[in-house]
Amino acid sequence: MSEVIKNPWTELRRLTAARIALGRAGASLPTAAHLDFQFDHARARDAVHRPLDADAVEAVLRGHTLDVVRAHSAAPDRATYLQRPDLGRRLDDSSRTALRPNPCDLALVVADGLSSFAIENNVGPFLASLLPMLGGFSLGPVALALQGRVALGDEIGAALQAKAVIVLIGERPGLSSPDSMGLYLTWAPQKGRTDADRNCISNIRPEGLSFDAAARKTVYLLNEARRLAYSGVRLKDETDADGLTLAREARPELSAT
Repeated sequence: MSEVIKNPWTELRRLTAARIALGRAGASLPTAAHLDFQFDHARARDAVHRPLDADAVEAVLRGHTLDVVRAHSAAPDRATYLQRPDLGRRLDDSSRTALRPNPCDLALVVADGLSSFAIENNVGPFLASLLPMLGGFSLGPVALALQGRVALGDEIGAALQAKAVIVLIGERPGLSSPDSMGLYLTWAPQKGRTDADRNCISNIRPEGLSFDAAARKTVYLLNEARRLAYSGVRLKDETDADGLTLAREARPELSAT
């Protein structure tokens, strides 16, 4: 049996979930490190392939006194969704018919994306932080979308006649983060918007960006998008690293622009 030789950087493992300083046994990984890798890889695969528990998520949304409408992308099943990203970016015919105009300041879209775990674990706590901060915005019904990609929110927002849309979606899982939720904000949503027209807040989860910090960043970006009438690469996040101090509080000169 080969002796496990420790890596001199072992102490740094306390500071990160990344796979560093794993040591070696002969020319291979130690058994424990190899088994940990297999377990995390299986969790990441499960996050991608496991269907979203839509009924449970809808119950969470309604628990926040939100109206919910179901939607589905043009990808009929999970296999097609993974093979045809373009179909995940547009609504199927029945959803397009069911979404009625409901003029509002903000439409929320909750989509399974590439991690059902991310939505099931994080959407409730995040909305608990965000919703009390949205007093100045009227909300339309929340669209709970299955087999959805980010751009699906543009078509949903346009159908509802919302001034802005926020998409909460499961991000592509990593080996140390199978439950990371992303947020995408688009001002004046419409079909044909590109990634350059959106602002993204990533890695929303207890082990990443906290729910409160993410909510504060969201409200800052939303207020600035309304003031400037655009979102995307021209709209910069001027909050501090923790999302706790808004730029207008820390830098009064911005108020004159």
